[in-house]
Amino acid sequence: MTKQSKQFLAPAKLNLFLHILGRRNDGYHELQTVFQLLDFGDQMAFEVNNDGILSLHLSFSQNIEPDTPLDNNLVTSAATLLRLEAGNPLLGASISLNKRLPSGAGLGGGSSNAATCLTALNRLWMLNLSTDKLCEIGVKLGADVPVFIRGKSAWAEGIGERLSPVELGNSWYLVVSPKCSVSTAEIFCHEQLTRNTQAIKMADFLAGSARNDCESVTRKLYPEVDQAFEILAQFGDFKMTGTGSSLFANFVSEAAAKKALNALPDNLPGFVAKGIDSLEHSL
Repeated sequence: MTKQSKQFLAPAKLNLFLHILGRRNDGYHELQTVFQLLDFGDQMAFEVNNDGILSLHLSFSQNIEPDTPLDNNLVTSAATLLRLEAGNPLLGASISLNKRLPSGAGLGGGSSNAATCLTALNRLWMLNLSTDKLCEIGVKLGADVPVFIRGKSAWAEGIGERLSPVELGNSWYLVVSPKCSVSTAEIFCHEQLTRNTQAIKMADFLAGSARNDCESVTRKLYPEVDQAFEILAQFGDFKMTGTGSSLFANFVSEAAAKKALNALPDNLPGFVAKGIDSLEHSL
């Protein structure tokens, strides 16, 4: 195998709404959401080898706390599962991950990293596995890994794995991340979480009949998120993505979003990104 090194974008996602329809017998929840992919995210680079050595090298951008452990990381788990599927223990890779997305923010950073690892190594190891097979592997790592593998903004149902691509058009978002990490498991286990929302259609979402069922619980458990909502109200109609902690608002232009970003207090770091309907993983 010829050594190759290539860079990839592991994009962020927003949940434009999140409805919890019920709890399943396996502990997961039935939900509805729209995943909006962004043109901003973590940066990953891969160099493959024939030695069977898998290594991960982490770096962190400004405002990102270096709290991601090397053990039990979704990237190395994804690479290991893919190698098992290939049945070749000599497949190896040196992986570099520059974290620009905070953990516990509802932006899908870990899942996006895992998905990018699967799609990149499938290409670089020349495995030629189908997208469906990669999604079958990816869902073992997280319910929202498949949306990143498919690389398209989507209407999602089930536990988030039943995807229908949607065209949302060009939008500019300001994403703000309070300095706290929200536990998804804690939110979904909370007794006060709404779990009986009625299913809606895409037309209902487009008409504004949608919300984030996790917002009230997250705001109650994480004062930083609640305070961020209060502060950001002066800048726009902010919503929470996933179980939090990040909040986002849609702006008419990049300039308008950047103007709001520049006016934020120092304790509310954020970024401006463009919503994209379809992703090209490689940079």
